[in-house]
Formats: sequence, structure tokens, C-alpha cells
Amino acid sequence: MDIIKYSLYKPVTITVAILLILIFGLLALQKLPLQLTPNVTEAKISVVTAWPGASPREIEQDIIEEQELVLKNTPGLIIYEAKAQDNLGTITLTFKLGTNIEKALLDVSNKLTEVDNYPLNVEKPIIKATGESSSPVIWTMLRTLPDNPNDIDTYKTYLENQVREHYERVPGVAELFMLSGTKQQMQITLDVNLLAKYKLTIDDIINKVKRHNQDVSAGSIDIDRRNYRIRTTAQFRDIQSIQELILITDADRQVKLKDVAVISYGYAVARAFSAIEGVKGLIIGVKPENNTNIVELSNQVELVVNQLNSTMLKEMGLHIDWLHDKRHYIQGAIDLVQKNILIGGALAIMVLLLFLRTISSTTVVALAIPISIIATFIILHLMGRSLNTISLAGISFSVGMLVDSAIVVLENIDRHKKMGKAFFKAAYDGTNEVWGALIASALTTIAVFVPIIFLQNEAGQLFKDIAIAVTAAVSFSLFVSISVIPMLWHQLMRLHPNDTHIEAKKKSIIVGMGTWFSDLFMTLICHILATRGKRLLTILCLTLLSGLSVYSLFPKTEYLPQGNRNLFFNIMIPPPGLSYQEKKSIGDEIYQQLKPHIHQSVDGYPAVERLFYVASGDFMIFGVIAEDDSRIKELKPLLIPIVNNFPGIFGITKQAGVFEQGLGKGRTIDIDISGEQIDIIANAGAALFGAIKKAIPKAQIRPIPSIELLYPEVLLQPNHNQLQRLEMDSLSLGIIADVLLQGRKIGEFKSDGVKKIDMILKTDQTSIQSPEDLYHSLVATPSGHLVGFDTLADLQQTNSISEIRHYNGKRTITLEVTPPQEMTLQEGMELLQQEVFPELKQDGQLSGVNIALSGTTDKLTETIDSMVINLILAIVITYLLMSALFANFIYPLIILFTLPLAAAGGFIGLALTNLFRNYSA
Repeated sequence: MDIIKYSLYKPVTITVAILLILIFGLLALQKLPLQLTPNVTEAKISVVTAWPGASPREIEQDIIEEQELVLKNTPGLIIYEAKAQDNLGTITLTFKLGTNIEKALLDVSNKLTEVDNYPLNVEKPIIKATGESSSPVIWTMLRTLPDNPNDIDTYKTYLENQVREHYERVPGVAELFMLSGTKQQMQITLDVNLLAKYKLTIDDIINKVKRHNQDVSAGSIDIDRRNYRIRTTAQFRDIQSIQELILITDADRQVKLKDVAVISYGYAVARAFSAIEGVKGLIIGVKPENNTNIVELSNQVELVVNQLNSTMLKEMGLHIDWLHDKRHYIQGAIDLVQKNILIGGALAIMVLLLFLRTISSTTVVALAIPISIIATFIILHLMGRSLNTISLAGISFSVGMLVDSAIVVLENIDRHKKMGKAFFKAAYDGTNEVWGALIASALTTIAVFVPIIFLQNEAGQLFKDIAIAVTAAVSFSLFVSISVIPMLWHQLMRLHPNDTHIEAKKKSIIVGMGTWFSDLFMTLICHILATRGKRLLTILCLTLLSGLSVYSLFPKTEYLPQGNRNLFFNIMIPPPGLSYQEKKSIGDEIYQQLKPHIHQSVDGYPAVERLFYVASGDFMIFGVIAEDDSRIKELKPLLIPIVNNFPGIFGITKQAGVFEQGLGKGRTIDIDISGEQIDIIANAGAALFGAIKKAIPKAQIRPIPSIELLYPEVLLQPNHNQLQRLEMDSLSLGIIADVLLQGRKIGEFKSDGVKKIDMILKTDQTSIQSPEDLYHSLVATPSGHLVGFDTLADLQQTNSISEIRHYNGKRTITLEVTPPQEMTLQEGMELLQQEVFPELKQDGQLSGVNIALSGTTDKLTETIDSMVINLILAIVITYLLMSALFANFIYPLIILFTLPLAAAGGFIGLALTNLFRNYSA
């Protein structure tokens, strides 16, 4: 079908089609989810295994290594990382892009069943469909109201049992990030003297409690017409049932648990602390599932929080404060890009009006912009994309392209009109004559962007929306140019036959300048084309200019822009073994230092709207949000001294990035130091740390885990002869130490209608405040005597590491290096690889370890490689398309010869941008 002739004969049909496209496009726009960036699907699964009381070395040897042995062969796995901390082991598995996460979860679950020799007291592994390092997108905090006298830490169990489920019911919530607070426990507090009096031991108590706190099903039996279920019901349902547990019975006496212990509700020892502006609370971070609409998720979670605050939490004297989310920044970024699109469109129309000098012709051409843009929303919706800064940027890029074809068609139609042809004939011949060239132009543009759609790396997923938007917009603009433009011109000419933009008009200054420039340019062209020598000289000069420009102005590569999110994360690296009280006092001190800046501008610094602090184990951060979004960067000089103001603590201050996938991740060079011996790895890490600080003074460096092997550790070496004489063993001694020091979980307490809590066996801990107190405490033996712990074991004080990390099965310490803003990632990588690493290797400070770059640097290298291939593929496709359209293999080469000059123009533009605007990643 001849679409040009059809559009001229059926103007009403074409008009209706355009109106339908506009209607459906606007409907699609309403349904497109708002996002800051496109969803980057990175299939990650984490396996979390708790082992109360275990050290990092025990976690590594008995859990991590066993699980890695079976998980490393999981189909589709590309990277596996693990870390062993006190009481907890975590493995994060990263799969190939495009991996079915449901199938991967099933594979991981099946693999874990092959591990069957977990040590005593290890809890069942928990499998999560999110990476361990993924960061929350919503931050909230539970606190007490002023009239509630209770400590907020004691509401941890209430939070998990009553509040958590409301968060997790919201579609798109993957898991919650919760650290602080102490869980409620059923505590059995033993009196060691009474144990000895009745010749009981801690092992006896544990065995009695475990064997009696059991419900056992005996099956069922048929009696006449009925079936009866038979089971024993012995589980403890209240405190009294625990108190009445009989430990010893004979003719003379009966000893119950209440005779040697006090049974009561209690709380675990506090290990984490969090606060907002000095007010203690329980931080709740929301991690999203993949492909989740963050704006919609935030709206839904906020509705849930408001409902909780007005109902059940209000009755309990509690309240959830909303700390931070991405909605404001997402909406602001999208509004900014939309404004740029409108400004770009307006400027394009002004330029058209300037050169065409008639409203009717300008209107005809300008209609290609809104029609093509609105139609693009239909394609984005059908392909399941979102409305984000990247897709809108693609639309913005294409605004100028959208009018190119329309201008070509209109000018050629007008040329045929000037030849004296009738309106219909001029519209048809003018469009038909150039439609082949228009298709060639559109296809070559599409050929550049289409390969990006098929890239599977992170950058490919991010920029896929640009490719889709540009491809769709250019395709629709082609349709508009060869159907709508000739039809509208024909109708306008019928109504206003004398309205044509080439009619003689009164000369103006602008017209005169345009004529002068046109004459000058044509004179230059004629001069160049005058002789063969001049033509060759021009080609040579332009080629040399292009090559020199590209070579001299080729910029250093950066991965992704940082953006200007209104959030500073201040990550603090404490010395190993920092106590809870010290972490709390640090949080209080940070609040006091920043208190004058909260809600008021001081010394030129912008006012701080929100300050929150979280500390648990080696994890210590405080976040700052400015009242004025645009001034957030100005807070950095204020925050850096605070982060490094505490003895033995250093840290990094990082603005949260637009494309950041994990807490503190983003624009970093990750240096993986792998080896066999922890001390050798740590020494190499310390050497690298110092060398990088010397080479890049402004760089911020975060070691993961700490490079300090100074975690205080006390080793209790059993005296086997003495244990044997007292009818005890090493396991009994370890259990006794656990019970005496912090309490040992021996079961679960399940009261009717209430969720289960841990049952803890402990002693009165007021007398044990140090390892020495434990070492000199008394122990009840099976013979009924009290002996000193020091007679059963020898005490040895040493130092160890706070965390052991594995990367692809090897012990690893990673240095996350954030270069200063004026240095690109490529410059930082080159400096490390060409100067820092060789110097340390020459000095022998890196012997015994392997050094590798990973993280963002890997992604940068992978992206550069894939984009180079993409560029070559685009050039080849473009050449072949033009060869087919022109039926010639030589002419396309002439056109492609302009590419170096175009590249030179791009690099000159980047150089001018960096000249007049400071580099900001």
C-alpha cells in the first residue's frame, strides 16, 4: 500500500489514527511507574546461618567452608562471597544476568540439604532472595512516645511479632533491615551453690529441661466409629510449669527447678544501638524486591506506617518516624528532565519559526514532536519499562531528531510546489522523492541504538531505556513525516493557498544574516570543490584535525554519574571489639556535635533536617539529610572531621549515589587481597592502605573487614586430666562457660496465643564482669562439690580478627577506594596499577597474597569492552543498511568518513564542559 497517497486521500482516517495514538499514549503515561533509574536485575541470593556464641574462625571452619563446598557448583553462579562474624555466617551468591531467581532459590535450597554435619546449637540456614549488601530504599524508626517510660530496646520482640508482618505484606518488600533492640526471653537463672547442694550439674538441668519440654505425637487409633489422635503434651506453657519441673525425686525429697533457679521473663544483652537526633529507637530499613516500583512501594509503606501509628502503636505508647526515602529525589529528577524536554522542544520550535518564517509551516513540522513522544509511551508500557531519568533522557535526545525528517519532507514538497505543481501532486512527489532517504536515516539511527537493547551487563540494562525511547520516537517520527506532514500541508494549502514559507517577504536583519552566512558557506564549498588538490587537502586537514582532537581530548573513563541525592552516609570503621557502651557514647557525641546544625544554618553550613545513627558489631554509620536538597554537598567539610574525631576510629563520608546498589557502594575501586593466612593478608592490606593514602591523599578508603588483628579474645584450654577425674568433659566445660557468661539457649517457650521466644539458661551475671571473673568462678561438679573454673582450664589472652571474609572461596580483605571527585575511576585504576602495586611488590610487601580489582572497576572494564563491540556492530549494520538502500558499496563509505569528525566534535564538547564546570562524578 502506498501510505503517502493513502494519507493524502484519507485525511480523516490519518487524523483519527493520530488522535487514537495520542489517547493511548497518554493512558500509557498514566500507567508507567515512576523510577529514579531503570531496574537493574542482578540475581543475588544470600544464605544466613546463626550460631550463637561462635567466633568468626568457628563460623568459617564449621559453617562457611561446608556450605561453600556444596554451593560453589550451583548452576549459573558467577561469584560467591562469604563473611564469618561473631554468632553469624553469611554467603552471598551472585548469578548470571537473566537467571530465573525462583529456580536459583530452589537450587540453593537443594544444595544446602547436602550439608548435614552442622555443630551443636547451629540454627537452620535462612535463604533470602536479596543480596546481603543490598541497601534499604526506605528508612524508618520505632520509638517510644514521651509518656512511655519503657526502654525502646525491650520492644524488639513486639516489633518482630506484631509490626514486621505489616511491612512485609506490602507488595515489593523483600526483607527488613533491623539491627538494634533486645529480644524477650524466658530466663532460667541458676544458683550454683544450690546445684552443688543437690549434686546437680548444668548438664543435668539442660537435659531435664530439653527432655520435658517436648510434645510427642503417638499417632492415632480407631475405636468403633471414631478415630482418636494420641499425643503427649509436655511443653511448658507458663512460668509455673517450668518452676514445677521435677529434677530429683526419692523417698526423702523432691527437688524442683524452682528450688535451684529463678524463672522469669527477661531480655537479651543489648548489642546494637540506633538513634535519631539523639532519641533512641529501633531502625527499620526496607529492602525492595527486583523490578519494584520504588515510588509506589514508598507510598504503600507510608500508608501502612500511618495506619500503625494511629492504631496499635498509639495504644502501646509507640510511634514510627519516617526518616528517608527516594520519592522526593525521584520526582525532582524526573521533573527536571521533563522540563528539559519542554525547553528543548520550545527551542526547536523557535529555531523552526526563525528559519521557516511562517506559523503554518512551523506548526506542521512541530507536530512531529508531541506525536512521536506521546506514542513512545505506548512502547515503553508494552515493554514493561518505567518512566525514569534514563528513558526521559532518551526522549530528550530524540527531540531534535524528530523534526529532521519533517523538515526534509516539507522543504522538498515546497520545492515541488515552486515548480508549479498542484498541491496534491507537490505533496505526493515531494514526499515520495525523499522517503527512501528518510528510511535510511531512521534505520541508521535505530541501528546505533538497537544493539544496546541486547546488552546484558549492568550498563546495558541501565541504558536499554534510552535505546528503546530513541528507537520508538524516531520510528514514529518517520511515520509522521511520510503520512501526517504531507497530509497536513495539503490541507493547509487548500485553505490558505498563498501561505508558503518561500514567498518573498520583507527583508529583516535575521534574514540578511542568514543569507550572508549561506552565501559565505556556499562560496567556501565552491572554493574547496574547485580543484582536486583542494578537495584532497580539505579531507586531509579535517582528518588530521579529527584524529588530533580525539587523541588529545579523549577523556578518562568513569562508570556512572554520582548524582546529588540528599543523603550522606558516614561509615565509621571502629577498632575490633568496641563495646556497646562505647558505641552508644559515640552516637551521643555525634549528636552533640551536630545538634547546633539541626534545623538551622550555622557558620555557612546548610541546616540538617535529619540525623540518624546505627551501630552493631563492626557496622557503624550515621546518616545526614539537609533541609535544602541542593546544598547537601556543602555538608561534607562539616562531616569529615566528625567521622575521624574519635580515637582509634577512621571512616569515610559518602554521598548516596543515584545508581548505588549497596550501602557505601558506588563510585569505588575495590582491591581484593586474597591469600591463605589472615595475618599476611592483613599486613598486605595495611601496606596498601598507607601507600594509597600517600599516592592519593584525598581518597577515602574503607577496609572490609578491618585490617587490624586486635579483637580481644580469651582462650580457655581444658585441663583434661582434671575433667576426667571429676567425670566431666570439654563439651561440658564449654557449655558451663556459655551459661556463666551470657546464657545459653536450651529450647523455646511457647505460650498459648503468643509467638515462641528463646528459653535461656544462665546464672546471676552481676558477679561476672570480666574474663577473669569467669575464670575464678565456681562450678558445680557431678559429685556435688564446688570447684574453681581455674582448676578445670587454663586462661590465655590473645588477639584475633573481628570478621573473616571469603571471595570465591578464598580468604580476602577488600579495600574500597573512593577517588576524589576531580579524579576519574580510570585515572585511579591506572595510578594503582602503574605506581602503587609495582612499588609494593618490589619491596616484597605483597608477597604471599593475590591482588585483583573488582566491583565498579570490573563493571567499568566490562562496559567499555561491550560498548566498543556495540560501536563496531552499529557501524557495520549502518554501512550494510546504507549499501542496500543506495545499491552501492562505495557511497556509504563516504558518509561513514564523517564519523571521526563527529567524534572529535563530541570530545571537544566534553572538554569545554569540563573546562567551564568542575568535574563531579
